[in-house]
Amino acid sequence: MAPDFTIVEDSIRNWEEYGKVPISYRVAGIFEVVCQNTNRGGVSLEERAIQVPYTKDYDALAGEGPSRWARNWNVSNWGVISAFDGPRRIGGCVLAWRTEGLELLEGREDFVVLWDIRVHPDERGRGIGSALFSAAVAWARDRRCRLLRVETQNTNVPACRFYAAQGCVLLHVHRFAYPDLPDEVQLIWELPLEEAPTRPG
Repeated sequence: MAPDFTIVEDSIRNWEEYGKVPISYRVAGIFEVVCQNTNRGGVSLEERAIQVPYTKDYDALAGEGPSRWARNWNVSNWGVISAFDGPRRIGGCVLAWRTEGLELLEGREDFVVLWDIRVHPDERGRGIGSALFSAAVAWARDRRCRLLRVETQNTNVPACRFYAAQGCVLLHVHRFAYPDLPDEVQLIWELPLEEAPTRPG
């Protein structure tokens, strides 16, 4: 069945409208990062309920939110993809590419960061997030990027499950990345975008 929403490439000039889609989520549990006791090392994520659930809103953090991005970064190479149900904006994602000073890009032109992805709370569960993620991958491949990275935190259990379901792998864990939020752990997920070589014969 065809989706009853549309995914389109948008413009960075539409930050204000883009930001009207809420990105807040309910935190009822967190992922504990557990080191694996194996020769290869590695980590696993184990969910733990918290006693007092709360709501987290990335846009409300100091210096964050679509209206502030252009003040902090050169966004001329960034991409915006939006989801609509008829004329109504119901979601979107932003891709950061070729941006000086953005550490996750490491100065590489073949890396892209999924900077932001959001779906209106009333519309979640319709496959909009997966459609946006697929469109983001296509956008990155069109620019010959070899790797997609995305940052989240151990407090965002739904996002972690979502990225894992999209094929991303958790490769970097930074326990002290947020001095103002000492209880949160930074998780960096990666998705290689190179296609597997064709085997001869």
